[in-house]
Amino acid sequence: MNAAHARLWNLLGLGPLWTERAAATAGRFDAQATPEAAGAPVGRMNWDELERNVTGCTACGLCKGRTRTVFGVGSRDSEWMVIGEGPGAEEDLRGEPFVGQAGRLLDSILAAAGLGRSASGHAGVYIANVVKCRPPGNRNPEPDEVAHCEPYLRRQIELLRPRIILLLGRVAAQAMIGTDASIASLRGRVHRLEIGGSSVPTIVTYHPAYLLRNLADKAKVWADLCLAHEVFKRSERSPTR
Repeated sequence: MNAAHARLWNLLGLGPLWTERAAATAGRFDAQATPEAAGAPVGRMNWDELERNVTGCTACGLCKGRTRTVFGVGSRDSEWMVIGEGPGAEEDLRGEPFVGQAGRLLDSILAAAGLGRSASGHAGVYIANVVKCRPPGNRNPEPDEVAHCEPYLRRQIELLRPRIILLLGRVAAQAMIGTDASIASLRGRVHRLEIGGSSVPTIVTYHPAYLLRNLADKAKVWADLCLAHEVFKRSERSPTR
């Protein structure tokens, strides 16, 4: 984002930008300005206010082609958070993330680990995407579209206070971590997202849509989930703000 876009961003009250850390901490995500410091109203919204704002959002062109916004799903007391790329056709119709074939595969993988979107607490998973509206033709979201949705996703993370985040696929990983590295180079290790004064351990793995085309890599996703479980056991939930 150039300087002109950044000024417009702040004038619209859309919140701070996520920035990549210096090379010494490459691969880690850092939000240097808090919503309060930037005067962003999104940073002070509760869950219901945030969802209403997402429902009525017209900040980028994706709003023109959507049927419904896709806010997120799962218990708001969940200690796990899963972040994907964006809604597909079925998600756009139902207003819920990961409800198609890839979503059913994701639910199966999570269930095998004792996790689920209908559970809460340590077994609960809250699922969201980096963009809340379906990109046309299921294309990857553009950087400006991701940037417009960033304050909403950031606030969801702040409100949820997850003990661990699982990033699904290249788009989510690159957007959140601030890198153009491949999934293969990002998985198998712990990254951290700096959100609202908390450092959240974050694991990168393949998107379930990718697994539908590459079934042999299911074992890698399971290994990533096992790593996430180990990190989860060692983590502590941040105090309520």
